[in-house]
Amino acid sequence: MSRRALTLLLAGFLVLAFGVVGAFRPVPYVVLSPGPTENTIGEVDKKPVISIKGRQTYPTKGALHLVTVAYQGGPAAQIDLLTALRGWLDPTVAVVPQETIFAPDRDPKQVEEENAVEMTNSQDSATAAALNELKIPYAMAVSVAYTEKGKPADGKLKKDDEIIAVDGKAAKDVTAVSDAVKAHKTGDNVAFTITRGKEKLDVTVPTVAGPKGQPLVGVTMQAKYKFPFEVDINVGDVGGPSAGLMFSLGILDKLTPGELTGGKQIAGTGTIEPGGTVGPIGGIAQKMVGAQDSGATIFLTPADNCAEAVKAVPDGLRLVRADTLHGAVQALDALRTGKGEVPACEAG
Repeated sequence: MSRRALTLLLAGFLVLAFGVVGAFRPVPYVVLSPGPTENTIGEVDKKPVISIKGRQTYPTKGALHLVTVAYQGGPAAQIDLLTALRGWLDPTVAVVPQETIFAPDRDPKQVEEENAVEMTNSQDSATAAALNELKIPYAMAVSVAYTEKGKPADGKLKKDDEIIAVDGKAAKDVTAVSDAVKAHKTGDNVAFTITRGKEKLDVTVPTVAGPKGQPLVGVTMQAKYKFPFEVDINVGDVGGPSAGLMFSLGILDKLTPGELTGGKQIAGTGTIEPGGTVGPIGGIAQKMVGAQDSGATIFLTPADNCAEAVKAVPDGLRLVRADTLHGAVQALDALRTGKGEVPACEAG
């Protein structure tokens, strides 16, 4: 073999070797794919997803599927370049920069804790929205879920503290408390009035600048509801707030006579506020694929996600716009009876 041929062969081998090694090097991306679905009026591991005690319930049929997004990657388990390339070639998944899921200043454990709190908040908000729709009264308080280590609230506010007031004004809900903190300038003191067990306390916490310069004290709150009967939601390891709408619909279906679905396979997504407003979510394309895989033919879509959803909707899946819980109920009534308007998603 000539020296030139040997050189070319060696160079080709090195290129191939570097290519193989490079393909398995970790890259800062996350692969988003269709996740599992759960029927909110069905069962998980032989247990009802939604259990209601202390109030009459009614039989249900069909399905109200919540949909999820699964992710692969993250700071603790980065994907390799080959996995990212496969994702870029697969139209059912999305490959996004790692920082869009895991903020650089947040560790993965903290993200998981926040997702767990968001799921609890989502379940409580969903119950509150369903009860509001049925005009069933309940009580509510603002509770401390946890504080961030190293932030001003750490050690001053504790888990399960109930926030009664901020700067002398009643803490009506989590949003009101958050807005009261944001109304301050960085470095200002925030006066919290709390109850800790049976003790009432006044606690002063200074603000610091957050990642985007906004004032914060480093506390994560959740609404602590006192409902007139027990509503238990069991979805395993699913986290985040995007199943709120489907939880509310499942609760409504169980608390009212008749079948909300008309026996159809319905899927959907969207956050929910206690007042019934449906909010946008992420991963709509992957969630629609998961909905179709579950056998759903109808997909309840938050209004703010409609334009994106129309561009990626799978064949055979009908998009129904959901602005509010009440509107979603009306749309399902119209689908079941064939009477009334069914709001559709439109391209932006």
